[in-house]
Amino acid sequence: MLTADRLIAISLMALSLYFMWHATVLPIGWNGMTGGPGGGAFPFWLSAIMLACSGLILLRTFLPDARASFTMDSTMLRPLLAVVIALVVTIALIPIAGAYVALPLFLLWYLRIFGGHGWTLTLSLSLVTPVVTFLFFEAALKILLPKGITEPLFLPLYAIFF
Repeated sequence: MLTADRLIAISLMALSLYFMWHATVLPIGWNGMTGGPGGGAFPFWLSAIMLACSGLILLRTFLPDARASFTMDSTMLRPLLAVVIALVVTIALIPIAGAYVALPLFLLWYLRIFGGHGWTLTLSLSLVTPVVTFLFFEAALKILLPKGITEPLFLPLYAIFF
């Protein structure tokens, strides 16, 4: 298992470096003309965070207690597959129904059905997340997310924010 951890961590570190290199094609600093970060800022810094986390995972595999860490067994396969399938369905729904429908549906399923959390937490997170996401990406950063068939519902909001 340690060999697999090390190989995955090294692969993720290489992928992170590749993403960072490609992100530098666009400006990664603050863009004074638009009053926001350059187009490569988020990919670059998220890749840098992924590089740091992968490096920590690699480092952890060399610690003395590394063998006592996580091991995969057959009872974990069903929940793992359930989450992977749910993520694939969510990603497939984004171009059709839009990010603001697909993500709350995933949160509803993940929190309530898969996680067994109460309705208060589930509904509050499922409703607040798309609102905060819209305000952050579309209103503040002017980065449009896919809306699919729900695009006409956003036209009044575009009039306010653009």
